[in-house]
Amino acid sequence: MLEVYAFSTPNSVRVPVALEEMGLEYELKPVNVRKGEQKDPTYRALNPNGKVPVLIDPSGPDGKRFVLTESSAILVYLAEKTGKLLPSKGEARARVFEQIFFHVTGIGPAFGQAGYFQKQAPEQIPHALTRFNTEAARVMSVFDGILRSSKFAAGDDFTIADIAHFGWIWRREFAGIELAGYPNVQRWYDSVANRSAVGKAVDRVTALVPTT
Repeated sequence: MLEVYAFSTPNSVRVPVALEEMGLEYELKPVNVRKGEQKDPTYRALNPNGKVPVLIDPSGPDGKRFVLTESSAILVYLAEKTGKLLPSKGEARARVFEQIFFHVTGIGPAFGQAGYFQKQAPEQIPHALTRFNTEAARVMSVFDGILRSSKFAAGDDFTIADIAHFGWIWRREFAGIELAGYPNVQRWYDSVANRSAVGKAVDRVTALVPTT
């Protein structure tokens, strides 16, 4: 069975969403990043970068145990393994990768830095706050424009590009982002969040957070 080391984070949730959408069984193993468990030597043996998530496939390429890090790489691996949520060729496939890279170079970093300087920085730095708040709003406007003429992130079909975007937009409050000013993103988000598989994944990831 597939194993996923994760926590209730924007990057972690993507993997269970993909697995639920693909109908694959998996075991979810908590890594409490609030307690620094991602820095434990045992965990860093799986991911030297000390981040979640990590996927372990006991039947990976050539039938061998395969450990993979980085949520976007995991999404692509699972899509190619199952033949689901990623077109096999042509423009449709390229559009999926276009959106994934837009997320990992645009939305993800902007949201992460905006949230850090708003909530976690040891001191308030006005220039940094303005810089990353403005950038988070800008990339959201770009995404809203894309969705003005597209049902999903990369076209008419739900793909791993939507899963990539979903993680940070699910946790958008961290970056101080509201969807009210982005009607097309709001429509898209509601559509994705209401998918049965997505709901199951969110519930499972949320349950990893201790209640006490």
